[in-house]
Amino acid sequence: MPTRILFLAALLVLHPPLHADDWPQFRGPHGSGVSPDANLPLTWNGKTGENVLWSAELLGDGIASPIVWKDRVFVANATRRDPKTPPKKLEQFLAAYESTSGKLLWNTPVDPGPWKRGHTGRPGGGYASCTPATDGERVYVLFGTSVLSAIDWEGKPVWRQELKPHNYDVEMATSPILFEKTVIVFCGMQNGSRLVAFDRKSGDIVWDKDLKDTGYGHNTPLIVEVQGAPRLILMGAGLGAAKNAIQGFDPRTGERIWWCEGRGETASAVKVGEYVFCDSGRGGPAKLLDPSGTGDVTRTHVKWETNVAQGLSSPLAVGKHIYRLFDNGVFVCLDAETGKKIYSERVPQLSSPWSSPVADGAGRIYLASAGTSVVVKAGPEFVVLATNALGDSNHASPAIADGRLFLLGSKKFYAIGKK
Repeated sequence: MPTRILFLAALLVLHPPLHADDWPQFRGPHGSGVSPDANLPLTWNGKTGENVLWSAELLGDGIASPIVWKDRVFVANATRRDPKTPPKKLEQFLAAYESTSGKLLWNTPVDPGPWKRGHTGRPGGGYASCTPATDGERVYVLFGTSVLSAIDWEGKPVWRQELKPHNYDVEMATSPILFEKTVIVFCGMQNGSRLVAFDRKSGDIVWDKDLKDTGYGHNTPLIVEVQGAPRLILMGAGLGAAKNAIQGFDPRTGERIWWCEGRGETASAVKVGEYVFCDSGRGGPAKLLDPSGTGDVTRTHVKWETNVAQGLSSPLAVGKHIYRLFDNGVFVCLDAETGKKIYSERVPQLSSPWSSPVADGAGRIYLASAGTSVVVKAGPEFVVLATNALGDSNHASPAIADGRLFLLGSKKFYAIGKK
């Protein structure tokens, strides 16, 4: 109990208090994709303007999710691609918008990092795939060229760190996460990965762990509380299987606590009660793990295992159910207690299965993007509540804040809320 009290006290001291409606990182404040907000609109329409509060022109390309802190929304973007004429110069930016109006406040350039390989020929690839994170003082933005930068509230660069060595399969597509005084990045590489923590104020390296035995991955680490102590969950095994595909670390030091065999690549882990659900995103085994173990937990801490299809989006847990959206447009509901498949249904008209689902406080799941979105009822029955089109398809996952959905398109940025 004293350890738990000290841990919680440290969180209160070192983290600025979250506004009730902040969405400060990929998948929201807890990395779950779940918001308590029960006032989101059920329907919207790009042609009629129904419940479209505002839209703003995007200055570049990207599939990074927007993040929100109080009255500001932040978006990472890079040089807009032209299939016929490659850009002469790569540029990367962090843009800040006024959340109530869509007014552009600033768009700060960040010099490209050392990784130059372009993955721009395929839909969704590109240098602006990493969702930023913010603590209300600075925004920490990571780009696919292997560079991390901190930008202050007025758009001025505070520090910049090139992440070396670098040998990614395409570009970096993980997102930074915040813990206590640090910003943590998983550098999943082909020839040995790294897990690095940087001081938020200075950008100095606090700890740097060489994970030579860990394959590459594009998922975002998840921090959970385990018996009063923090644990960082990450997955990295490339396109194959590995004895330590799923791992648990102490985010204060970077020390590895446990590992589990399996697969791990694009999908991020999600907390399910006292457990963690993990699958690679590339199909194959999915596991519900007890994250309280030490050493090799493959035979001791796996509650259940099942097989799933390929789904580059991340899982969602609501109540007693786990949901997965697969690349073939099929949406699956699993029983969290047993792993048993409750339903498997094809989602009609959905334009982006890569966008990770989110859930609100009214029992609704949003398979949402700036293309055609589908809203379904949370629970053991597949019920489509609404189908909504903006006509500006992109793969970016949505953000939720203050009764609004923020959706990033290919050309515009949208705020969806009740009018």
